Amino acid sequence: MSRHHIIYGAGAVGGVVGGLLHRAGHRVTLIARGEHLEAILSHGLHLVTPHLDETLDVPAVEGPEELDLTGEEVVHVAVKSDATATVLGRLHAAAPTRTAVVCLQNGVHNERAALRWFGTVLGVCVMLPATHLSPGEVSAGSENVPAILDIGRVPALPDGRVDPLAEEVAAAYTSAGIVSEPRADIMAWKYRKLVSNLGNAVDAACRQDDDAKELARRVRAEGEEVLAAAGIEVVPAETDRERRGDLLRTTQRGPGSSTYQSLARRTGSLEVDWLNGEIVSLAHGLGREAPANDLLRRVANGLVDGEPRSVAARDLLDRLDRA
Repeated sequence: MSRHHIIYGAGAVGGVVGGLLHRAGHRVTLIARGEHLEAILSHGLHLVTPHLDETLDVPAVEGPEELDLTGEEVVHVAVKSDATATVLGRLHAAAPTRTAVVCLQNGVHNERAALRWFGTVLGVCVMLPATHLSPGEVSAGSENVPAILDIGRVPALPDGRVDPLAEEVAAAYTSAGIVSEPRADIMAWKYRKLVSNLGNAVDAACRQDDDAKELARRVRAEGEEVLAAAGIEVVPAETDRERRGDLLRTTQRGPGSSTYQSLARRTGSLEVDWLNGEIVSLAHGLGREAPANDLLRRVANGLVDGEPRSVAARDLLDRLDRA
């Protein structure tokens, strides 16, 4: 347990993972900002799960330049995808190129971005129902295991080999009570998670009703079609369901997706351009359109300073049907 785990972005996902690693005896430092950082420094990190309610004395700083980084650390980047370029640039200015970067994030572009500055990059398929709405507090909502965090090297090693560092980080997650498997095909799993996350914009922007469910179904189906047309390997939905099984079990509905939480906390930005926008980008590269995902991306971005869940999904379905 000598490896230093740095959690760059101690919000819902990063805060839960960092807190659990700290509880398991690993050396952890959180990187946070604003009122969240102030609360952690003043009172500790308040970690809540269905089985524990603890305040943890986890070291925390505002930025990587406050740390003496040697290149032997593992930096778990857990910010939203819209902040990736900024934090990677800041990390690169403070850390050696050999520093290992773990993209503990949704979306599929973060690993490519990290490879511009760092030679060792791992991706994580994040299955973690987590919440961060109050400064200093994070919570995990699954009563069985807190998370499934499968991990693998990007790009994959030749001959289907599993990366030794992925095995090490998976073992660290496992020691913290997280289910984790090192994989050679992690991006195929992350593309499956991307399809699931395409509904985040609906959850954030639209009133929750049957029309919203239909709109989410439509954007995901469109995503499946575009990924297939692009020839991108995606883990089958059934395989994904089998992996989750009964491992992740929530007894009550959480406040909403990470995109909804960003709107509710009025963070000023969303990651929909790297979720729904990924499908739009792929479609444009194929000389086609992705109208449902493009519309949802635009609508969600238009609510950055507005009211979450204030749009009628029926209106958006009608616009798509008229197009």
